[in-house]
Amino acid sequence: MYFPASRKTFFFLRNTCVRLLLAGLLALPAMGQALAYDRAPIDAPLQFRITEGRIENAFHQEGDIAAHLLLSSGHRPRVLVAFPAGNSGVGVWFEDAATPVRWTLGEVKGERRRDDGHAWNGIVAEASVDAPRLVVKDAVLGSVRVLRDYQLGQAYPAETAAQPEVSADAVRWKRNRLDGAPGYAIALESGNGRFAREDGKIVLQANRAGEPLRLRIHASTGETPLVPFSAAGLLNEQAAADLRSRQALQFLSYHEKFLAGSWRFDTYFGRDTLMSVRLLMPVLQPEAVEAGIGAVLARLAPDGEVAHEEDIGEFAVLRHRKEQGRQSAAPIYDYTMIDDDYMLPPVAAAWLLEDARGRVRARDFLARQGEQGRNGEALVRNLLFVAEQSRAFAEEPAYRNLIALKPDKPVGQWRDSNEGLGRGRYPYDVNAVWMPAALRAMGGFLDSGLLDAYTSAEQRTQLRAAAARAGTWEQRAAELFTVRLPHARAAEQIRAYAAEAGVPDRAALDALGGGELAFAALALDAQGRPVPVLHSDEGFRLLFGQPDVQSLARDVGNLMRPFPAGLMTDVGLLVANPAYADREVWPRLGSAAYHGTVVWAWQQAVLAAGLQRQLARGDLPAEVRAALGDAQARLWRAIRAADAVRTSELWSWSYRDGRYQVEPFGAQGAHEDESNAAQLWSTVFLALPPPDAAKAVDSGKEKR
Repeated sequence: MYFPASRKTFFFLRNTCVRLLLAGLLALPAMGQALAYDRAPIDAPLQFRITEGRIENAFHQEGDIAAHLLLSSGHRPRVLVAFPAGNSGVGVWFEDAATPVRWTLGEVKGERRRDDGHAWNGIVAEASVDAPRLVVKDAVLGSVRVLRDYQLGQAYPAETAAQPEVSADAVRWKRNRLDGAPGYAIALESGNGRFAREDGKIVLQANRAGEPLRLRIHASTGETPLVPFSAAGLLNEQAAADLRSRQALQFLSYHEKFLAGSWRFDTYFGRDTLMSVRLLMPVLQPEAVEAGIGAVLARLAPDGEVAHEEDIGEFAVLRHRKEQGRQSAAPIYDYTMIDDDYMLPPVAAAWLLEDARGRVRARDFLARQGEQGRNGEALVRNLLFVAEQSRAFAEEPAYRNLIALKPDKPVGQWRDSNEGLGRGRYPYDVNAVWMPAALRAMGGFLDSGLLDAYTSAEQRTQLRAAAARAGTWEQRAAELFTVRLPHARAAEQIRAYAAEAGVPDRAALDALGGGELAFAALALDAQGRPVPVLHSDEGFRLLFGQPDVQSLARDVGNLMRPFPAGLMTDVGLLVANPAYADREVWPRLGSAAYHGTVVWAWQQAVLAAGLQRQLARGDLPAEVRAALGDAQARLWRAIRAADAVRTSELWSWSYRDGRYQVEPFGAQGAHEDESNAAQLWSTVFLALPPPDAAKAVDSGKEKR
């Protein structure tokens, strides 16, 4: 990764060199006109907007400025600005409006200022709202983590409260970070309204009835900015021409790290980085791939575990003050998750062993000095951790020797809401997919000799023994997760669940067939019993595993049945279907649940990539190949049907007029949480052309 000594110096020198170069070239009459197109994007900021339900999202990235503005319309107005710098943000929440209000957003520009010798970076935005009166409920300034909690109804730490400064035409909040570093500021200025205090509350009243309130919003942070990738430095010429996905990816991509999603996850997440880099790998520039993998290696625990999330900026200050009683902003890494530990080896192998560009750079990358020594040394730490974790089950393939969630933790893999695993303790994906994939990658690294310089002979022997356990894990672990239901019982469950969910059951029952239903459970509970929830994690096995032909056909068939027999709807592939579980599970994994009967864009991408990989096999019988081709076509029809929300974190649905309809998750306030409008792993379709597009390219080649 590239870390400039001074970001301000970096941007000054870059822009100065560009301007001098262009000035010289433009002096040549024959070339001036040709360069006009090239010059425009150099200084132009990245700006784009996404509207989802009642939320208007505006993104602005310009050198050392990166900001995401949200305006929430409806009964609960809100102005919020999130900054990747320090994972910080500022927000103003208003009291519930008697009638729904509607924001209209005008121009958004970058804004830089200096205060007490420190740089503050942010935006100024013009907006109007068709409300005669707004009453401020509260303002929250600080870490996005704190704003996120406040949005979910939790109180913010008292020491982070900011006092408003109220004048007739403006209200301002500003404070330093708790450790005295430059902090956060937001101001609302009205051009045709008046701010006043009424009964201890701040009220904005329109000067003239019937005219929308006009506001100018200033928001800034003093946290250290990140260094963004340019569009050319991020993607190669093979990336799809989807402008919105390109813009979302660029906003979330920095030399230091990739951001998981904005606004709620404006910082590093290990799993999100690994899966996004893997799926985007064919279209990412080498430096971007290595920035992502390098960010993961830089945050490994001493024992080799992958960091899930990081507490930085003021959230780190809060944690240090509370837990150690000291003033520090040193990052704190969270290692609660268990799936990312086993993702790192196959993702690293995909680049360093399988990708031609990565193989050429592999030795240099592994020798590169990271934050915890050389990258090769860090990778070996992770491999040794995986090897040790693989031992017990290989010696005795019993459920108690599988990889379980950490003690007293209800979460541990990507379904990281409290109910996401159906209260299971042993996740299917970690045990049946990620562990064998990690062990196979381990064997590939040993065969390549790339790690010889970072391992002893004894360590290589230990790793070789672990690599030989891949087959045992893949076969014996999968057996423990198998759910079997007689046809009559499965049909009964489908009818009852469809009635409960308010969806039709005819197509689902017709697709069920006449035999026994068998599928892989989402997880095992603490007693080793399968949690009978059908799930999308089978896509991982298609992309990273080695399924036999029989189970491949069965498992793809299970996923592709119409909901509620399978996972398919008109608006996408659901990530869970609890129809076959007990009734008490149904509401916990419904369409309002974060990991319930909802659609996550990246899970569709995983399945699309997995089907593509399986169709490339040479051992598929004609009927299985045809079934996979049909599944691929149906999946892509559903993907296209939800194109309007393609960069979103997730979405839900309603059933109306005989069809499933997209419902933005959280935008109406009826769901468990709120979806990010720009999510890192939702941009991965940039590397996944639809199958008909690939055929069109091949056809074009044949004609030429």
